Amino acid sequence: MEAPRLTASEANPTSRPAWLTVPEAPTATGYRVAKRALDVVASTVGLLVTSPVLLGAAAAVRLESPGPILFRQQRLGLGGRPFTCYKFRSMFVAADEGRHREHVRDLIRGESQGSDPDGEGVWVPIRADPRVTGVGAFLRRSHIDELPQLINILRGEMSLVGPRPPIPYEVEVYEPWHARRLSVIPGLTGLWQATGWGRLSFDEGVALDLAYIDRRSFWFDLRLIGRTLWQIVRGRQF
Repeated sequence: MEAPRLTASEANPTSRPAWLTVPEAPTATGYRVAKRALDVVASTVGLLVTSPVLLGAAAAVRLESPGPILFRQQRLGLGGRPFTCYKFRSMFVAADEGRHREHVRDLIRGESQGSDPDGEGVWVPIRADPRVTGVGAFLRRSHIDELPQLINILRGEMSLVGPRPPIPYEVEVYEPWHARRLSVIPGLTGLWQATGWGRLSFDEGVALDLAYIDRRSFWFDLRLIGRTLWQIVRGRQF
């Protein structure tokens, strides 16, 4: 069988698709300043307050399996510009990303029913993934694996609220209207995650991202942050 050919973004993960040109969405100056101030203060306080959790997670990752503590992955941010996104490593080293790449592409194209038992084609992660470590499974369920993204927020690459940053190979199969997700700074959480992450198709989720872009405000951001925290306390997966 012939080996699959890599696209430009897969061969060079720091690049973005050649067709991708996304103008920045208009943003009121007051909102932009307030949003950035919230991001800086919240990410700084968050890193300090969760430092015992961060240290405990780092130790658990290191003790369970050899390899780096942090997983560094190229993501696309505002305007499709690449940046390195941080997470706690939740997989064994050298895990093949091919399965995830095809899973995600099929879901975006609507060609897969994912792992939903009702066959709704929902946007869901691969369940019972053998690449995931025992500690990694817990970190994912509790969302602790995403805490290092507070560093991305502090650096201005991400925000507390906004569409999740895609992996370059996801964007390779975007429809043109999907790309408007990249017209704002990506976030740790967003309207899609706070309302129905595991129950929606990709197109339905993108529609929520675009609805957020069109109606975003400082107070709306605060509401989404509060709703997300409540979902985490309830133990809901998204």
